[in-house]
Amino acid sequence: MGFDEVGVARADLPLREEMDRYEAFLQAGMHGEMGYLAEHAGVRRRLDTKDILEGARSVVCLARRYPRDANEEGVVRHVARYARGRDYHNFLRKKLRRLAAFLRTLPGPDGAEVEARPLCDDVPVLERAWAARAGLGFVGKNGLLIVPGGGSFVLLGEVVTTLPLPAGEPLEERCGSCRACLDACPTEAFPRAFVLDARRCIAYLTIELRGTIAEPDRPLVGEHLFGCDDCQTVCPFNASARTRKPSGDGPFEPADGLRAASMAGLLTEEGCKAVLPPGSPLLRTGAQGLARNAALVLGNRRQITALGALERAADGHSSAVVREAARWAVGQMKP
Repeated sequence: MGFDEVGVARADLPLREEMDRYEAFLQAGMHGEMGYLAEHAGVRRRLDTKDILEGARSVVCLARRYPRDANEEGVVRHVARYARGRDYHNFLRKKLRRLAAFLRTLPGPDGAEVEARPLCDDVPVLERAWAARAGLGFVGKNGLLIVPGGGSFVLLGEVVTTLPLPAGEPLEERCGSCRACLDACPTEAFPRAFVLDARRCIAYLTIELRGTIAEPDRPLVGEHLFGCDDCQTVCPFNASARTRKPSGDGPFEPADGLRAASMAGLLTEEGCKAVLPPGSPLLRTGAQGLARNAALVLGNRRQITALGALERAADGHSSAVVREAARWAVGQMKP
């Protein structure tokens, strides 16, 4: 089906330590404006419930690698690698549904009918915790799942099933004294190892935050248009990961509109529309978010050739958020 790794965890054992850390993250307000993360907290502890799948015995955890090659030009290289092509939820969900359908054809204990439910970011499940429990990989200091030999540039999915399957063994954390990911973060979003303050993360600022990015954070955004891979690109486990390309790169190939776009062009609603076709991950932040982010990138570059486009956006863009970001960018270019 195109997955690169598979592991199994017991679905009937609750996530105790992992949920304690998660609830501490919420209590500290580190989730920012992502209110959905605080919903259904109790559901996240276990999977064998009416909210997920009653009688669940196993969770099949799967990983799909995506390209980590940085050899892209133009606007593309300012977009997080997972988001340069099509929305991964759509094609992963189809594969997970196929796997769930296959599991339902297998005989259950004592001839019982097998139930299976595919999960792909559509229910409150701590997927990295389950993947780690299944032995798929271990969670690094940046909070990402690291697959030995495959690195952290992976997308995760699960199928929860009533079928009892042999469970894997969790791996020992292997980061040791390395703190490359923590030190590489442009916004110092890691107050300590294994803890991310999402409110400072560039992925949060450029994708999840809908309004104005605070002025002290704008220079730290640098040239990130959508998301950030900095804490991954410096990870030694990614440097030593298998170099073969993921099976079937089609879904991850940058869209033509994104390849042809210019940062200044994104300051117009027409320019944003060209890089937001149906199924694009960039729809998550929308035209306003992209234009806001593009203005900050141009301001951080002090790209004088974009001054005219920024002044037009500052005066005439339909979004007050974009107008304010463009005015700030103009101010970076004038003494």
